[in-house]
Amino acid sequence: MEKFKNNNLKINFVEKILKMAKMKTNENTPTINFLGKGTSITGDIVSNGDFRIDGDLKGSINSKGKVVVGNSGNVKGDIVCQNADISGTVSAKVVVSELLSLKSSAKIYGDIVTAKLAIEPGAVFTGTCTMGEKPQEQTHLPKNNEGTRQQKTAT
Repeated sequence: MEKFKNNNLKINFVEKILKMAKMKTNENTPTINFLGKGTSITGDIVSNGDFRIDGDLKGSINSKGKVVVGNSGNVKGDIVCQNADISGTVSAKVVVSELLSLKSSAKIYGDIVTAKLAIEPGAVFTGTCTMGEKPQEQTHLPKNNEGTRQQKTAT
């Protein structure tokens, strides 16, 4: 009887997996995407879901979700997203509609536009920062005479 129960459990498990595989994904269903360490992409990325970058991206990324740049991640292009956690290196403009978090290993070389900003000690940011406005409502970044461009290291 015990062997029959185990086989029955296996059959139920396989049936559930087959049902899940047959399910159609909705275009509006957010997904988690990944650019792994050691992988390099040249070009622009558009995503409806979250995106994690641990490799190299030479191009922009526009995500309706959260963008995470891991410790080994390197982005040379604009980032536009809802939320972002940066631990790696970004060389371009970063526009975040909600919260941008710069981790202690983060290096940002470019301008930031965000509603909220959290910076851990040790993070490096060289550029200008505009906060408090919704980025989509902002018409321009500050010109050189409107803001100063300095390197700041959080301590």
